[in-house]
Amino acid sequence: MPLPTTAIIGAGISGLTAGKMLTDYGVPYTCFESSDRIGGNWAFGNPNGHSSAYRSLHIDTSKHQLSFRDFPMPDDYPDFPHHTQIKAYLDSYAEAFDLTSSIEFTNGVEHARRLDGGGWELETQRGERRRFDLLVVANGHHWDPRFPSFPGEFDGIEMHAHHYIDPRTPHDFMGKRILVVGLGNSAADIAVELSSKALDNKLTLSTRSGAWIVPKYFGGKPADKYYKTSPHIPMAWQRKFVQIMQPVTAGRPEDYGLPTPNHKFFEAHPTQSVELPLRLGSGDVIAKPNVSRLDGSTVHFDDGTSDDFDIIIYATGYNITFPFFDPDFISAPDNRIDLYKRMFYPGIDDLVFAGFAQAVPTLFPFVECQARLIGAYATGHYRPPSVAQMRDTIAADTEFFTGHMVQSARHTQQLDHYLYEHNMRTKEIPDGRRRAQEQGPMTWAGVADSVPVGTVSEAGASA
Repeated sequence: MPLPTTAIIGAGISGLTAGKMLTDYGVPYTCFESSDRIGGNWAFGNPNGHSSAYRSLHIDTSKHQLSFRDFPMPDDYPDFPHHTQIKAYLDSYAEAFDLTSSIEFTNGVEHARRLDGGGWELETQRGERRRFDLLVVANGHHWDPRFPSFPGEFDGIEMHAHHYIDPRTPHDFMGKRILVVGLGNSAADIAVELSSKALDNKLTLSTRSGAWIVPKYFGGKPADKYYKTSPHIPMAWQRKFVQIMQPVTAGRPEDYGLPTPNHKFFEAHPTQSVELPLRLGSGDVIAKPNVSRLDGSTVHFDDGTSDDFDIIIYATGYNITFPFFDPDFISAPDNRIDLYKRMFYPGIDDLVFAGFAQAVPTLFPFVECQARLIGAYATGHYRPPSVAQMRDTIAADTEFFTGHMVQSARHTQQLDHYLYEHNMRTKEIPDGRRRAQEQGPMTWAGVADSVPVGTVSEAGASA
């Protein structure tokens, strides 16, 4: 079958793994990257503003869970690599498989339009119009900061954790009264860093729903080495077991002065931190419930207390955003987008998404798993089911992976990688292969041009 000329949006880990698999299958593709470098979120100081990495950031998942199957992390890496080591790992991955030769840097996609007969016309940063048969969206979902809405106004500095770099950047975080809102991994890391007595700050941590704090080490080994769910045991039983064990291994949040979580363990994303319990227990971090209102420099909390602050840092997550699509075409209001196997948008068969999940324990093997299906799909070895079957499966998968979780924008894309990968390997890819054999592979519109159609200003003439 003719292979589709393919466009990938983004050269982060999702775009790189998709490109690597398309290269393995011999599928021609172009990766459009708005920055001058690969790595996306892991490119510290990324010029396109899409990196949330702060100077001291170490990844919260151990290297034992992170490594791609066909490209292990170096043996000399520590258990929890620094962000510079993650970036170096991705650079080595791209070099080993010659991925950068297919990437157009500083040439992101400004607009993606689906053509009437199928296929895509892309407007790029350089003012070109480019046509492709298949579009892979891998622009990430940790770059568009999500802010809460509290009554009142604050007259100090307000910022999102996305823009935090270090105690001197982008503001002077020394000798200040600082409020960190949120209790995810970034909130914990920033609160720990800025609560050091050497900085002479007063650090308060506010949380709406509380969180379960999990250790990074257990029995002297990275704790996530012991984490692996089984597809052969009901998930409700597995969750019950870890809910019983969590207070035994790590204690309860209220033991450190945090509010009691409004959910059971694994009904929301846990927070990994070795140091936060110590800072709370040492009085360096003051725990507060949710903010009730803002009043000048004063912040009021749900427990009736209040305090004055100079800076508020919102570590409140991110929006899933597709700036290159018209909002009435495809969008993700409240971070909800219904994708078959978190990849296919029902009814649009020349569009695939990669990396849009909050995968436990980590995103790296998840996107590698998705890349295998992208390669099979582009070469005719996989075909998805009917639109009706897709929608039924989307509903069932959503209930399975998130039905037990706190309903919030943070958890709409939550899933367990081990169960997802098992389903893909043992059922979805074999079933898709049979569908392709019985119904024939997908056919492509054949709209692709080997050269740009023209510049945006010349579009009317060149199209």
